[in-house]
Amino acid sequence: MRSWWRALRAFVRDVWDEGSRVEVLQRSMAFAALFFVTLVPLLIVIAAAFPTRGTGIAQWIIDALGARGRGAVAVHRLFASRGQVLSTTTGFGLAALAVFGISLMAAVQGVYQRIWRTHRGPWHAVWRQALGLAALMGYIVLAAWSGSPWHRSGAQPTFRIGVTVAGGLLLFWWLPHLLLAGRVPARELFPGAVATVLALAGLHLFSRLVFAPLLVSNAVSYGTVGTVLIVQSWLIGVGYTVYGGALAGCVFARARRGPEATDGGSGS
Repeated sequence: MRSWWRALRAFVRDVWDEGSRVEVLQRSMAFAALFFVTLVPLLIVIAAAFPTRGTGIAQWIIDALGARGRGAVAVHRLFASRGQVLSTTTGFGLAALAVFGISLMAAVQGVYQRIWRTHRGPWHAVWRQALGLAALMGYIVLAAWSGSPWHRSGAQPTFRIGVTVAGGLLLFWWLPHLLLAGRVPARELFPGAVATVLALAGLHLFSRLVFAPLLVSNAVSYGTVGTVLIVQSWLIGVGYTVYGGALAGCVFARARRGPEATDGGSGS
């Protein structure tokens, strides 16, 4: 029992030290800003073109925050209707959004490289970032769609949890493998995927207890600005769980390799 407790304390200490080196909090704030500015507009267009239950991206954010009633209405007000989106979006605008969205994946790639201490890839490997962006958007659209089949039936919650958990495990296992160009063995990336999905589940519970009530009070006190503040705070939490999960998986993999483990390259 004592050896297990010492191992746990050492693991937490190593995760904390590595998190300080990688600057997880600062990079999570950058993740939130890039997500809101570059990816959310692209997701709004995609959700408008391929409608799911509710109002697309707005419904996905509402479900993730666990918002109800006035909180859900406040989030709905942040986004245009599907008809407005489709009527005002041009092909050039959609292409520009896709290009800007790659900057988010480039930031995620940079953090993965710092976590695993690997070299930066060549500039022409931007296709990896584009493919990773498409996979991330596909997962978010899938998570939003998973609330539609068997809606209001007893099987719906089980189906939705199964889809989001399985999809999350596959995404956060495959994504670092893609962005790190296979420099890290897939078996060492799997614990990070498990930690990320568990952290996202914890964030969902925390959001229902904390962010959802704050969403209502901030919307009443500050209007749209208050709603944006809560959504941005939640996105910081998403970035923290994505990076923190990968970091915990990396520390776990190094601990299993033992003291003879060496860095994969110079971190940037």
